[in-house]
Amino acid sequence: MIDRLTEAIRKTGAPVVVGLDPMLDYIPAPICSDAFAQAGQTLEGAALAIWNFNKGIVDAIAGLVPAVKPQIAMYEQFGLPGLEAYKRTIDYCHEKGLLVIGDVKRGDIGSTSAAYAVGHLGRVRVGDSFLPVFDEDFATVNPYLGTDGIRPFLDVCRQEHKGIFVLVKTSNPSSGEFQDRLTDGLPLYELVAEKVAEWGEEVMGSVYSNVGAVVGATYPEMGAAVRRLMPKAFILVPGYGAQGGKGSDLAPFFNEDGLGAIVNSSRGIIAAWRQEKYSSFGADAYADASRQAVLDMIEDIRQAVG
Repeated sequence: MIDRLTEAIRKTGAPVVVGLDPMLDYIPAPICSDAFAQAGQTLEGAALAIWNFNKGIVDAIAGLVPAVKPQIAMYEQFGLPGLEAYKRTIDYCHEKGLLVIGDVKRGDIGSTSAAYAVGHLGRVRVGDSFLPVFDEDFATVNPYLGTDGIRPFLDVCRQEHKGIFVLVKTSNPSSGEFQDRLTDGLPLYELVAEKVAEWGEEVMGSVYSNVGAVVGATYPEMGAAVRRLMPKAFILVPGYGAQGGKGSDLAPFFNEDGLGAIVNSSRGIIAAWRQEKYSSFGADAYADASRQAVLDMIEDIRQAVG
């Protein structure tokens, strides 16, 4: 799967992933009104609004970027209808030629971890059939239960030719409470990065591994450190845009081949129509605003990284 992502980045010239993390506040009022008219002010109505909103954005950005990253919590909060919208979004993105990174941050051990891996990346056995469930191409994984929690994902990645991104140094302000703590003289995130490199050797693509890492754009110095520790790992870089990361912060995350990282922006793109910079588009053209925000992000990264 990492080879497909690498090729898609080369084809688009855009090491960019759009975070499909919809909140009802981000959705223009007419879309919500239409959904509520059909399904009421219910969980079903909210899920329908989310689906219609997502579809507009995906139609606008397909062909510009290689991948999207739906955050499952934004869908789970609306219960089963929300999860149906999540799955519907994944399937539609695949139809439009986009790779899907499921931002699920799963982490457990044994059969529980195996169930997460199967549910998101693999196929579950039902009688004599093996059926895909959510069917993302990649999933984000929490490593803090150790190899026991990662091994089932490695097994499924090998079987299904899928990939994972392991949390190494996250973009949130309090990440350092644990991730920066010294252990044997090294910060914990560097020890996790070393494990990512080790796990990655088991499921290599042609150049890069199907085991990547999540490292926030808000910590470029740390990005440079873990880049050295994980030369074959792709880095998923959140924190660009709304969280404060800038194009000028991104060079350390990339390798000399211009690859090795993919940068995420979520509300900076999907809620672009609410920003002053894109206000001229208006609510009705929210998807066009998102498309322009993607083009601006691609140019910003191109100037910074080359």
